[in-house]
Amino acid sequence: MLIYKKAGIRGAWIRWFMCTLLSLLHGVISETSRALDIMTKYPLIDGHNDLALRLRMHHNNKLSTFNMYNNPKVATDISRLIAGHVGGQVFAAYVLCTAQDKDAVRLTLEQIDVIRRMCTENPEMELVTTAEGMKNSTKIACLISIEGGHSIDSSLAALRMFYQLGVRSMALTHNCNTPWAESSSSYYTYYQQKNNSLTEFGKAVVNEMNRLGMLVDLSHSSWETARAVLKHSTAPVIFTHSAAYAICNNIRNVPDDQLLLLKENGGLIMVNFYSSFVACSNNTNMSVVADHFDHLKRVIGAESIGIGADFDGAIGFPKGLEDVSKYPALIEELISRNWTEEELAGVLRLNFLRVFQKVEKVRDDMLHILPSEAEISLSEVNKSCRTMLVHPGRPERSHQNGNAPLMPVKALICFILLLIQLQ
Repeated sequence: MLIYKKAGIRGAWIRWFMCTLLSLLHGVISETSRALDIMTKYPLIDGHNDLALRLRMHHNNKLSTFNMYNNPKVATDISRLIAGHVGGQVFAAYVLCTAQDKDAVRLTLEQIDVIRRMCTENPEMELVTTAEGMKNSTKIACLISIEGGHSIDSSLAALRMFYQLGVRSMALTHNCNTPWAESSSSYYTYYQQKNNSLTEFGKAVVNEMNRLGMLVDLSHSSWETARAVLKHSTAPVIFTHSAAYAICNNIRNVPDDQLLLLKENGGLIMVNFYSSFVACSNNTNMSVVADHFDHLKRVIGAESIGIGADFDGAIGFPKGLEDVSKYPALIEELISRNWTEEELAGVLRLNFLRVFQKVEKVRDDMLHILPSEAEISLSEVNKSCRTMLVHPGRPERSHQNGNAPLMPVKALICFILLLIQLQ
């Protein structure tokens, strides 16, 4: 009799265990299914991807030698973009800070060229230049950004020409200062600023971007520059790949006081996945990334958040978020933290589209304003890399050492000597 009782108890425990296990599995399957369903309705627009940099580094921009569909050497290819339910991707045209004052403009043109080719030569991708184009695309919509103001060589004309080529976003700095804006990084010694994190020419750059309808990107900018731009810009601004400083105190991240300014500006912070920026270490998991989303939602609301993973721009991503196919896992994690479908729809794409549309609305309101003819002072830039246009038959000015032409001085000296002799 005792044996039967023990067997009955054991059976009850087994049934309880199986029911609990099935319930947990049902919950997991349900959350996975819900995440995929939401992403099918609202395909992701990611704010920052550096695949073009990898093309430069490993293939010298020769697309013919790169497998766009299945390439395990990078974090981004078409097959995984589709698996990750990516409906829009902002691709960065980035050149090294060491190109500043040298050939940054040419190199940037080459990066724009390879992005345009990548997005027009593959039938699954589509190059877009408007919020409407990105919204209505049934392919992987590509938007071009420039990562670093050094790419325009302090020229508003160059900025406008980049716009004509399809660029719709520009980060004011990368890891180096420009003559007119300050970087969050002190790695390079270019143009050290002193109590002037956004110069008058820097304000002119922001104004011209507002007039053109270009998204002003503050990722990589110093806190002082970011605050100055947030107060100055007429249009909403974005952080395309940053995270919350309160969770990881890396200087690349955004502190709460700036987040509140961003909320007031109507802009957007798109969360970076790079481990060093989300966990301040090289070893982390997806849960820490989700902590950034939770913190940002508490401070500024889900309507001010997007995703800008920074794949192929860094090495070292959280476990479970290693490449562009893994986005659904993050959405699943946020569902488990009681994020609603409405909130997730915003994070995935609607928030970015709203901000982009507002930037275009500001552009439309400024149609009566002519292109800016502001120029940066030669005293603010590296004069050795500037050419002064002179008539071929006239003496050239020496701008490599900043000297003025000597002929008028010599003539004046001769005139004075002549006067002395006459006396």
